[in-house]
Amino acid sequence: MKKRVVITGMGAITPLGNTVADYWNALVAGKSGITRVTAFDASDYATQIVGEVKGFEPGNYMDKKEARRMDRFTQFAVACTRMALDDAKLDLGSIDRDRAGTIIGTGIGGMETLHDQYKVLFEKGPNRISPFFVPMMIANMASGLTSITFGLQGPCLTVVTACATGTNSIGEALRIIQHGDADIMVCGGTEATISPAALAGFCSMKAMSTRNGDPEKASRPFEAGRDGFVMGEGCGVVILEELEHAKARGAKIYAELGGYGTNADAYHITAPAPEGTQQAKVMALAIKDAGLTPADVDYINAHGTSTPLTAKNESLAIKTLFGDHAKKLAISSTKSMTGHLLGAAGGIECIACALTVASDTIHPTINYETPDPELDLDYVPNKARQQVVNVAISNSFGFGGHNATILVKKYRD
Repeated sequence: MKKRVVITGMGAITPLGNTVADYWNALVAGKSGITRVTAFDASDYATQIVGEVKGFEPGNYMDKKEARRMDRFTQFAVACTRMALDDAKLDLGSIDRDRAGTIIGTGIGGMETLHDQYKVLFEKGPNRISPFFVPMMIANMASGLTSITFGLQGPCLTVVTACATGTNSIGEALRIIQHGDADIMVCGGTEATISPAALAGFCSMKAMSTRNGDPEKASRPFEAGRDGFVMGEGCGVVILEELEHAKARGAKIYAELGGYGTNADAYHITAPAPEGTQQAKVMALAIKDAGLTPADVDYINAHGTSTPLTAKNESLAIKTLFGDHAKKLAISSTKSMTGHLLGAAGGIECIACALTVASDTIHPTINYETPDPELDLDYVPNKARQQVVNVAISNSFGFGGHNATILVKKYRD
């Protein structure tokens, strides 16, 4: 019999704020975190707007010398983990560290380090490259340095599935605990790709919004005028804990993580498969894994990137799976306010789902001004809603055809 798994701690660094409380309060208020790029001069770029993390000071969370040997994406992961462990009130000295593990994924890894060190190579030559270049850049260092920093000696893995990374990481951590291989897993996603090369690459794909004159209204999932996603950065980490372990130490429980599904479109490197068939199947897998039916679902935290195709396909997938129940579902997009945090998106969206079921509050999809006649579901436009939510699912769909869904539900003993 599978073990039950609950969420007992959370940490977030986002364009809406650098704590879970700031992030959640901004979501419920319908506040946008999208601004013009400040990290570098983007005046020559087709897209000049992003979801930047503001005011992050790594020295507040880790030794400053160690921080200098980490790329920004790893700094985010270590900082969020410290927040989540503090939130969970976990005494690391009293746990079995062999049964506490880490899965914090990233879609790209150390892009900032890669950019900086290539500049050194071209301008100053190979002998000036930092000896920390490779360990700062590689994707596994978010999990690796989190494990080292906090002495977590259980399973330590890294998932890289593009925009599905955070959700896959949490789902794989769920399975590790369900199968009895750990009692505690630190999991989620982190990303720090607001660099000249990354922004230029996405601009060349023509996948991003060019609504540069009005940044806060650029991300508009499911709305008729949507013209592309907005790239963001940040991190979301949750503490998953086996239920009896959590109860034994008197832990606060936000919600239960009940199910997980993952599959592939096997269709195209960037475009979703037509009609959203595999996306419907991945939601069904997560619901079945939780021992529930589609009719039990109250809320969907949508992938909702603000690109024309993803909105259409995800809506079709929802209709395919849920049938008549689709019209009764509340659906909203966190990305309407944060932008798309790529590999970190699933982490912060899991947090949104946990707080949704804990508070019976659904954050809105902002910038919903003109409905798209092809998209006729309830996208919770513009204003938060008080509504009982017993079961929520969170969708993430990544380049390469990676699909992942997790199911979060109210904890009941």
